Amino acid sequence: MRQRVAIARALANKPKVLLMDEPFGALDAQTRNVMQRELLEIWAETQKTIIFVTHSVDEAVFLADNIVILSPGPGRIEEVITVDLPPRMRDRTAPKFAELRKHILETMEKSATIR
Repeated sequence: MRQRVAIARALANKPKVLLMDEPFGALDAQTRNVMQRELLEIWAETQKTIIFVTHSVDEAVFLADNIVILSPGPGRIEEVITVDLPPRMRDRTAPKFAELRKHILETMEKSATIR
């Protein structure tokens, strides 16, 4: 409930951009999935730009239109990926979802071992 209130409070100010830094990190998996779907509904209604910081690859693929992969410190942009799955059609079990997830994990692993 706190996360819902925090999102409502942030939207009450009618921002052009909403910055969310690991907002669902402390939630259990089931609640996290519910909040992710609710965030997509909020986005569909408001069309706000949301910058969402997460360490969860699944969460990034599920929520994002674009994913920016940062290198380990110092943070540099490793890759920017466009997610070509419509927000309402994202199925975590779909082959395209798995392919994108695999690519991101491989990019992150490669970046971590090079440094």
